[in-house]
Amino acid sequence: MSHPQYEAVPLAREEISLCVVQSRVRAVDARNRDASLGENLAHMLGLIDAANGWLGPKNLVMFHEFPLTGFDARWSREELLKVAIEIPGPETEAIAARAKRYGCYVVFGSYARDPAWPKHVLSIATIIDGEGKIVGRHWKARNIKGLFGGAFEIFTTTIFDVLDQYIEMYGHEEVVPVTRTPIGNLCTTSTQLEPEIIRAFALRGGEIMLRTATGGFDEYDIRANARYNQMYTAIANNAISPGNPGSFEDMSSGGSAIYGPDGAQLAKANSPAEGPVLARIPIKAFREKRRLPNIHPSLYRDLYANYAETFPPNLYTHYQPTDGRDAARYLGDRSLWKKD
Repeated sequence: MSHPQYEAVPLAREEISLCVVQSRVRAVDARNRDASLGENLAHMLGLIDAANGWLGPKNLVMFHEFPLTGFDARWSREELLKVAIEIPGPETEAIAARAKRYGCYVVFGSYARDPAWPKHVLSIATIIDGEGKIVGRHWKARNIKGLFGGAFEIFTTTIFDVLDQYIEMYGHEEVVPVTRTPIGNLCTTSTQLEPEIIRAFALRGGEIMLRTATGGFDEYDIRANARYNQMYTAIANNAISPGNPGSFEDMSSGGSAIYGPDGAQLAKANSPAEGPVLARIPIKAFREKRRLPNIHPSLYRDLYANYAETFPPNLYTHYQPTDGRDAARYLGDRSLWKKD
């Protein structure tokens, strides 16, 4: 007898087709925002068409972190707020129309702004269903700090950066959001090399883990977490990106792939160029056998409770750095891991 042990909605089909789109990155020109964003949107819509035309229609099409806005490390907060999209907004409406045309889910990341979070720049993965409705709006959980030698820090606002206010507004469950759909329980993250986050999604009933990257990822991290948590896992990275301002054409491009719940590779991009990665997921049979991870937190709960994080949460609640250099200055003396 099926006993999934987690919340889910009835499935619409026994098997789903997944297409990971490995696409270029091209930073929007903040001085000509609407036109250059429009070019990226048109390119993305064309790739949704291609995904559904190559070997038949798909149930789920996913992109990397920044197919719409691209990214440019030189952007200031003022420029990034100008470049960022609103969700919902004109861009999501156009993507929703394509999703409805094909009856497929579309998942993509983007820089975003939100009137509820004035002056904050967010990194959000949006899930649009086959009827063209936004059913998931997942904030990035955290950014890595201290990666750039103290000269630059990422200044987008993640859940961790405003944790208390976020929980007050949205609740604890939205810290690890799982979108429960008729094609499976979907979860997203662009966080790398932190297995605890992936485990948290599994404990909340995540079945299909949609991981996004821009500029590379660790393949072992993706495969191992698929195996440890028995989740179908896709990783969408950027393709070679000619003409991206302030960047090399090949910035750790390619490698997009799909892995099974045993960590086995189901499909991988043929090259670093733009292209699809395709797999079929027997979601009904998987759910019938699926169990939550068998872990023993009694052994290490106290260790976690007493662990000092590198940086405390909530650092962007009352101050939003103006750019990457200001973020480095602001965070410079706030690490809890002080050197003697």
